[in-house]
Amino acid sequence: MAAAGHLMLLSCVLLHALLAGPTEGLVRVALTKRPVDEDGPVVAGEDAQRLLAWRHGLVYNADAALTEGAKGHVVALKNHLNAQYYGEVGVGTPPQNFTVIFDTGSADFWVPSSKCFLSIGCYLHASYKASKSATYKKNGKRVALRYGTGAISGYLSQDNVQVGGVVVKNQDFIEATREPSITFMFRKFDGILGLGFKEIARGGVEPVWYNMVNQHLVGSPVFLFWFNRHAGEGQGGEIVFGGIDPKHHKEEHSLFQLVE
Repeated sequence: MAAAGHLMLLSCVLLHALLAGPTEGLVRVALTKRPVDEDGPVVAGEDAQRLLAWRHGLVYNADAALTEGAKGHVVALKNHLNAQYYGEVGVGTPPQNFTVIFDTGSADFWVPSSKCFLSIGCYLHASYKASKSATYKKNGKRVALRYGTGAISGYLSQDNVQVGGVVVKNQDFIEATREPSITFMFRKFDGILGLGFKEIARGGVEPVWYNMVNQHLVGSPVFLFWFNRHAGEGQGGEIVFGGIDPKHHKEEHSLFQLVE
């Protein structure tokens, strides 16, 4: 519990620390919003506990492991009950689309694999089909991840990843072949795209965000989130890579030193 709390604090500091940069070279990914009453009324008690579990459950536990082997871009986000904000990315050529959580508490990127046969969660979500991509490259190294309320395992693969209006070339990611947790069975997203420090990435993988910077796909090594919590509005917000979007802020920003 202490480790999860520490990483959550780190994620918050990381988010605020990255809110600095130029207004040019932005990559936008929209966060699409789900109506609050789409899954029925939200009531106190069990629903509140369920939302808290979702909100805090996706903090990555770096110490826990399974025993099994110059442009600007914005991504739109969806908002599920103010607890899950997720957007769309593409994997492969042509791109196979997935909704993902953009998580600052982890650094790995994973989506369900078409070779996931024994987990119900894989059948309820979009799955990556390597045979359908012209840019797929085999890796095969086994990887396992554990989050606060669930775990996944699978193997590394390499392909192009489309984020907003840019394409990250030769990105390593995890094809999840096991999703045993009920948490991932009923989630509103397909996978998770980690935006944390590369030191906590499994298998020595260079995270998507680092490759966006290394491949000069963004104007500045900065990203920020804008969350829209107004229930009556369709847009859940957006994540902006490469700088500051002036339409989402009025005051000056403060900078904080981070320790990797």
